Amino acid sequence: MSRSDDAAGWDAVVIGSGLGGALAAHRLAEAGARVLVLERGRWPHRDAGDWNPRAILSDLRYRGRTPLSVRQLGDRRFRPLPMNETVGGMSVFYGGASLRLRPPDFARWPIGYGDLEPFYTQAERLLGVHGAAGADPLEPPRSGPYPFPPIPFSAPAERIRRSGEGLGFQPFPIPLAINFSETGKPQCVRCNTCDGFPCAIDAKNDAAGILRRAERKGLVVRAGIVVSSLRARGVKVVSADCVDQESGETVSFEAPLFVLAAGALGSPAILLRSGLGEPPDEPHIGRYLMRHCNAVVAGLFPVRTNPEAVFHKQVCFTDFYEETRDRDGLAAGVIQDIYTPDAGVVRRAAGKVAGAFLAKPLVDRLQNLLCVAEDEPDPANRVFLGDDRDAFGMKRIRVEHRYRRADHDRLQLLVRRARKILRAAGALATHVWPIASFSHAVGTLRMGSGGDNAPLDPAGRVRGLDNLFVTDGSTFPASGGVNPSLTIAAGALRIADGIVNRRTS
Repeated sequence: MSRSDDAAGWDAVVIGSGLGGALAAHRLAEAGARVLVLERGRWPHRDAGDWNPRAILSDLRYRGRTPLSVRQLGDRRFRPLPMNETVGGMSVFYGGASLRLRPPDFARWPIGYGDLEPFYTQAERLLGVHGAAGADPLEPPRSGPYPFPPIPFSAPAERIRRSGEGLGFQPFPIPLAINFSETGKPQCVRCNTCDGFPCAIDAKNDAAGILRRAERKGLVVRAGIVVSSLRARGVKVVSADCVDQESGETVSFEAPLFVLAAGALGSPAILLRSGLGEPPDEPHIGRYLMRHCNAVVAGLFPVRTNPEAVFHKQVCFTDFYEETRDRDGLAAGVIQDIYTPDAGVVRRAAGKVAGAFLAKPLVDRLQNLLCVAEDEPDPANRVFLGDDRDAFGMKRIRVEHRYRRADHDRLQLLVRRARKILRAAGALATHVWPIASFSHAVGTLRMGSGGDNAPLDPAGRVRGLDNLFVTDGSTFPASGGVNPSLTIAAGALRIADGIVNRRTS
């Protein structure tokens, strides 16, 4: 059965509820627009299961019905990759790291750091970021302090801080979008199940929480709605055609304004299924996929590194950020403290042979550092549509990705420093775990000035369409060397602010 659902007279339909969609929707609703947010996932459960390592990391409690088809890391064939789906998107599973890009990171962008700085400040306020202005030795200029101060370092974090300082580095508290303060919402209990987990008590300041607050302004979230395509008439999008997962019905939503924020993998797929955004002889949609070149360096210590199982994702190093800029124009990246997963999860990730040696007492003696290296925007890394169909009868999303040698070189620079820090902290040995997820995916619908292979103009509008804007990480022309979350949030606020000013001028 098919039906139209436009009785509410929406001013704007936002597709996707991660930070890009949620922050844009919040700004539009704040300006008085009647906003509908469409999300294929369900609301987070916010129960004890959200802190269960097996349920979240192994069984994938939030796994969607349509895995991606991915070829990466030297694979000869495409393999299914299940993805989490929930209101709030990937922000529900992130660890709250909220670092700004630095001015040199904008060399390939059509805007500069100064254009985004006021929106970084707004995003930090909306996300309740706890940080220490001036502590980052390479901190970019800022127009004000963080909304909240950082919490004291826990014992595992203090171990890394002392080690780094002893080596002459300048570790500082990671700015975190987690509610450590008394603000009228649940306060963080400083557990060890944050990064990679939904927050069972809703103390992480994720996009789902922002949408809950925006509902008080009249914003409406429709969960379980899969957007298949957009329909255009001339230079305007007129409706979003969707599938309701619960009823199986096809349903369409109409509005004078559409905001696409389904993520760097989902947004280009929707445009490709719609046949929108570019002529067939200029296939730039879906290309230049980036996701950072990341790895976890694990140190094995002679003692249990976190016997109290306390929160310790607190320490960050940017000392090496600019070391590769002169050589290849890109940042080396950052090193951050990160938690150790449950022993069963570590064993499964290690494989049968290595996993057999990783009993719980050994895993309890690990402490890890995450290395986040910038990766090159390569047109061969892309999102496109396969010939096979997914659970909803749509062409399945396919992803091809490989790293360049220079990407690995930047990562290895960070890995060497991370090993040095861990050994100085007392580690007996170290091991590197490569990361193959797309949690930092950006870049498939790049913003740009005219003539530079960019599907979006600097305002975030899809070229050739007057009323379709993109506000997620797909807008990035370059990835920079930090978690993209805060930049996605700030970018969404900037684009939404432009829409509001355009509508009211």
